[in-house]
Amino acid sequence: MMLLKAVRHALAEAADPAKAPVMQAYMKSDMPFLGVQAVPRRAALRRVFAEHRLGSAPEWRRAVLALWREAEYREERYAAIELSAHRFYRSWQTLYTLPMYEEMIVTGAWWDLVDDIAINRIGTLMRLYPESMRPLMLEWAYDPDLWKRRTAILCQNSFKERTDPALLYACIEPSLSDIDFFARKAIGWALREYAKTNPDEVVRYVDHHGISGLSRREALRNLPAR
Repeated sequence: MMLLKAVRHALAEAADPAKAPVMQAYMKSDMPFLGVQAVPRRAALRRVFAEHRLGSAPEWRRAVLALWREAEYREERYAAIELSAHRFYRSWQTLYTLPMYEEMIVTGAWWDLVDDIAINRIGTLMRLYPESMRPLMLEWAYDPDLWKRRTAILCQNSFKERTDPALLYACIEPSLSDIDFFARKAIGWALREYAKTNPDEVVRYVDHHGISGLSRREALRNLPAR
């Protein structure tokens, strides 16, 4: 596929190999980096995506998954995530994308790959298809896979006053006893985002539920000391 070749070429041209080991160490990634930082990466990908426009939703989904599955460098997976959100394909964000995003979440299995998908892709589907997505997020909240549970917790992070607190709490509850750092961090982060809209409710929730110290600190971080 021409798009995949163009993406790889653009990333290689923008790479600074001296930065690659530092980026890989910071991200604790088994997958190597090319050494392309965010700003030049996004600029390079904008050009490539504009030059290689895809003609149908199935073709777009295939391209995203090909980039993801065949990635040799982590920046190629970042490119797949960016292609999945490109403005050209906004109208193709439908329930048909769910298998694609689920695969990316489960196989990505790290915060730098999962969180953007959780908040900005699954979150978008939550806004567009609440009747279908709500039961799915409740199902994911109980999934053995940590990253699906984290996605269910974080999917409303950008909703502000449109947050459904009942859904948020229902997605948090199965992970309250989880000792994993990323589960506890997600709980605190989601509550902190909701606190920007409804701080009193978040304080009430924190005071009446057995959340971990980490989750509590994250949830109340931006609120006045009590």
